[in-house]
Amino acid sequence: MTVSAIVLAAGEGQRMRSARPKPLHLMCGRPMVMHVIHALSDVDVDRTIVVVGHGAERVTKKVQEQAPGWAHVTFVEQTVQRGTGDAAMVGMTAIPGDDLDDDSTIIVLPGDTPLLRAETVEQLVATHLSSGNAATAITSVLDDPTGYGRVLRASSKHGDGRVLQVIEQRDASPEVLAIREVWTSMCAFRRDLLGPALRRLSPDNTQGEYYLTDVVEVLAGMGHQIATVLAPEAETRGVNDRWQLALAERELRSRTNRHWLLNGVTMLDPRQTFIDVTVQLGRDVTLYPGTILQGNTVIGDGCEIGPDTRLVDCVVGARAVVENSVGRDCEVGDDARVGPYAYLAPGASVPSSASTGAFYTAPAD
Repeated sequence: MTVSAIVLAAGEGQRMRSARPKPLHLMCGRPMVMHVIHALSDVDVDRTIVVVGHGAERVTKKVQEQAPGWAHVTFVEQTVQRGTGDAAMVGMTAIPGDDLDDDSTIIVLPGDTPLLRAETVEQLVATHLSSGNAATAITSVLDDPTGYGRVLRASSKHGDGRVLQVIEQRDASPEVLAIREVWTSMCAFRRDLLGPALRRLSPDNTQGEYYLTDVVEVLAGMGHQIATVLAPEAETRGVNDRWQLALAERELRSRTNRHWLLNGVTMLDPRQTFIDVTVQLGRDVTLYPGTILQGNTVIGDGCEIGPDTRLVDCVVGARAVVENSVGRDCEVGDDARVGPYAYLAPGASVPSSASTGAFYTAPAD
């Protein structure tokens, strides 16, 4: 079964208050949109279509540089931002009509949900394929659903609880606002049904936009079933401003630290240890509080790093000690000792078994 993915990354993100396009804001060393693309890693995607818009050239360039080969990324531009439904229609134009089965699967994901796990996307696709339904959506039940579209189901007393409609908050009545199950914009669709449903959308709403959420009502009105997969808020939370970005990064750093703690790394205080998702650590590494490891840093087996040490794009050999120091784009050999209070400039190299001593400044290569 052919699976294509459409990642919606055209928004400006005005609430970020930034000249940087919203999809490129960093979380744990990786742009938000790249976290979404990596969430497709457990699904055999035939292509990943990234819909760009605001800052299209910058977003395209960055994704091209960082996208893994298995994602088969291509780009289309939404020249005028007219809503998520329109963005999905633009994305559909990049899927050839002659090399896909009519009932092939299209995954649509927002580009600002960097906490989505690969296993959840895999479950979404598996549920969709096994159900044979027109669409399958990831939903969440939130204590505070403010800002999200609400999932309207048939009454359990007089119906089967099936999904009938999704109503955006700005268009919802007080009764609908009391619903806590929310639409996350993460969906799998049958290709042969998604295209016609998108063409039936109308911008008749308070925003004057084409809502992807309206596809649910269109499909349900045609008699098609929509399945759901429930996911925790920690995965489906969107990022719209710097506060939400900070909260999402805290969650992702916790996941990252837990991964390394379960793989042979010691952290005296994980809450004060900051590791990018792009960093590689060996076994029996000890990280002291205040350690910040960023970029493509690689730490060898048995190293001691910290306290209060920042390394960016550095390679540290086995059993080395780096304490109270800063290094960027440099190398530290096996069994070397760096610091305290050393500065390693870009291109610097500390030989194996060497000791820099305190307040050392290594010149650039």
